[in-house]
Amino acid sequence: MRSIRPSAARSRAGRRPTRGVRPAVAAAALVGALALTATACGPSEDDAGAQPDQSSVEQPGGDKLKIPKELQDKLNDLGVNLDDWKHGEWKNWDKDKWLREAGQFVNPYIKGLWDPDRMKDAEQPDKPVEPEDISGDQGVTDPEPAPVKAQPVSAPYSTNAPGVGKVFFDSPEGSMVCSGAVVEDPANPGKSNLVWTAGHCVHAGKSGGWYRNIAFVPSYNDSGRSAAELQGATKEQLAPKGVFWADAAQTSEQWIDQGAKTGGRGAPYDFAVLHVKPEAGTTKSLEETVGQAYPVQFNAPAVPKIPSMTAQGYPAAKPFDGQTLQECPSKPGRLSLETAQPTMYRIGCSMTAGSSGGPWFAKDQQGRTALVSNTSIGPVTADWLAGPHLGAEAKGVYEAVSKKFAGR
Repeated sequence: MRSIRPSAARSRAGRRPTRGVRPAVAAAALVGALALTATACGPSEDDAGAQPDQSSVEQPGGDKLKIPKELQDKLNDLGVNLDDWKHGEWKNWDKDKWLREAGQFVNPYIKGLWDPDRMKDAEQPDKPVEPEDISGDQGVTDPEPAPVKAQPVSAPYSTNAPGVGKVFFDSPEGSMVCSGAVVEDPANPGKSNLVWTAGHCVHAGKSGGWYRNIAFVPSYNDSGRSAAELQGATKEQLAPKGVFWADAAQTSEQWIDQGAKTGGRGAPYDFAVLHVKPEAGTTKSLEETVGQAYPVQFNAPAVPKIPSMTAQGYPAAKPFDGQTLQECPSKPGRLSLETAQPTMYRIGCSMTAGSSGGPWFAKDQQGRTALVSNTSIGPVTADWLAGPHLGAEAKGVYEAVSKKFAGR
């Protein structure tokens, strides 16, 4: 999520300055936006893991995910050898070798990479940096919402928010963290392995490519203990439902083409869907493991017809420590960054960096709790958050990942 200030917002990216996310403009006021991801210490030195070959990628459980010929040709052209991935080649962020186009996502499994220390370190925010500002007539924007103080979700999260968790990944700046939620899979009802998150949690946008070592941990820190109480915590305590490694990811073409480290560009299309597999110990799907998958409501009703939305996530920048799940129930308003782009939802909420990609829930026509958006941007003052309206582009991303794994 990005925090914003009427003058200039500062990135809440952690440990090392990373993606100060996109400036958003409220009415005619100039604001800066930042990504809610929190960067931490550099990549782990634990490179033990599976050995993918040049025609397939090793996945949890020893499965092989076949690489399409066009992607294999691209890897060959770039001199990228996935056999070397586990030996540290994934740390090579040379721009000429950084896969960035849709359909070029590869995420070879590295056993034990996301150990307890690495997961905890990926949530330590650092000094913010100034993002780029944008200004001008941004179209229809409602008055800035009243601040809403985030409240902790009652533990255990596996009971009170069973489908929500954390997304971990590596970027050129180090290990990073976002939030996400398990969503229904129309091609595999009752057995979904789909996770909804933000586009900037999987892809760097126009200046880069796909992030690496992406994994999802549902019900992270299920007991809701503080960072101090988690000293010496085991992997089972931090990830009681296991670690799920992404074997596919897709975001919008608009995010890939327009998304920027700073500013609001691409934010109305800042969404993504992951397909994941359990790291070890179960043949159950993610949905069966956690006992929940949320329906996704595309083209939700107009803002005046939505009495309340609730955003959830794991904010990591102060005053939060990144270890506990927080939420903000709030009446939504509208935020327009550019008149030619979809208007975003906006709510009052004090969550900070780390909650990016976290789900926004509202009741659908059947009275179910449905995912209607995800955290994308917000002010440095941590007064509000904005998330994309999920329309045709979001539905296309969702259905494409679902169809790819139909019946599997």
